[in-house]
Amino acid sequence: MKAIRITAFIVAALAPVTVLAQGLAGPSSAAAELKPGDGLSDPQPRSDFPRNVAPGWFVWKDGLAENGFRFSLDYLSLWQGSSSDLGAGEAGGGIARFYGSWQATEHGSLTFKLENRHAYGAVAPQSLGLDGGALSITGTAFNDNGTMLTNLFWTQRAADSSWTLQIGQIDVTDFVDVYGLVSPYSAFQNLAFNTNPTINAPNPGLGIAGGIKLGSHFYAVASVADANADPTSPDFDVFSHGNLFKSLEIGYTSGFDRLYFDNVHLTLWHADAAEDGSRAEDYGAAFSAAWFIDNRWMPFFRAGISKGTAALYEKSVSAGIGYFGRNTDLAGLGLNWAEANGIPGSQTTLEAFYRFSISPSLQITPSVQFINNPLFNPGQSSITIVGLRARVVF
Repeated sequence: MKAIRITAFIVAALAPVTVLAQGLAGPSSAAAELKPGDGLSDPQPRSDFPRNVAPGWFVWKDGLAENGFRFSLDYLSLWQGSSSDLGAGEAGGGIARFYGSWQATEHGSLTFKLENRHAYGAVAPQSLGLDGGALSITGTAFNDNGTMLTNLFWTQRAADSSWTLQIGQIDVTDFVDVYGLVSPYSAFQNLAFNTNPTINAPNPGLGIAGGIKLGSHFYAVASVADANADPTSPDFDVFSHGNLFKSLEIGYTSGFDRLYFDNVHLTLWHADAAEDGSRAEDYGAAFSAAWFIDNRWMPFFRAGISKGTAALYEKSVSAGIGYFGRNTDLAGLGLNWAEANGIPGSQTTLEAFYRFSISPSLQITPSVQFINNPLFNPGQSSITIVGLRARVVF
């Protein structure tokens, strides 16, 4: 009953006001994946593969899109090798995804995403850092969770794009504390540079979220979601256990067409303790600032703090820069410092990558991560992890 009362309050609070149309479709969301390119620069792709080898398939897809149904299939693969003297030393995994949206009404749409995440061997890339003694998620999203329903939600927008409301199976990492380089599918691989690692974000599950424009440059986004969600077995248990994740974000942008490119925001969040004692109560705050200079360079600064034991880090500070090339290439360099609750010392992480785009639908991304003072491996001063990620979209 607690969950029902809170959900009803959020609906009542947001219904008469205005919420940001793009505010719930960050760079790693299904909506963003369906629109290749950043929409600001003028990319000149090297190739048209795979459209040039299967033109009929894409003509059929384009025809469906003209009638309001857009979808894509993609496959991502990641291999990583570690210099750690602990653990397996290497990991590999893949993600197969089917995602899309149906524009059912002029201002309402249904978004879906079904995916299968699998490891190629004993260790998935998401666990390679931990396996080698670093308190670090080095291959975000590349786990072995199997088949998952990560999106199945209705979106309702205002006619003037001033508000948006989402309800259903949502992934809060699509819109909580995001910026232009947040996606682990196309940018940084380490969690330190994705969703802030001090935020105890839940798995995709039942929730409601909305955003509102506050004038010409400011906005707010709020969400309430199932803190115990399991996308491999979606359910409505939140209505009985009432364990919730809540977030509120206030942000500034130079213009709402550049929302995730010129963005400064503060995020507040709270996660209830699990009734079975498996997770303690956790809460915190995160700050993010990123700006797209000359539609090419994106420096960023991000920091967060949490009180509890459920989030990966208690304190985290990250800074870096991204470079967007003319061929839809992307280079990134990031540096993170972090402390964890109850673990002495601090850990520093450096990640550099270059996303080489053979075409907008075929990308190869080599990367290197350097982790200094791995907190669970005091016998080794540093660990180096090299990686190679590939993605193809149909």
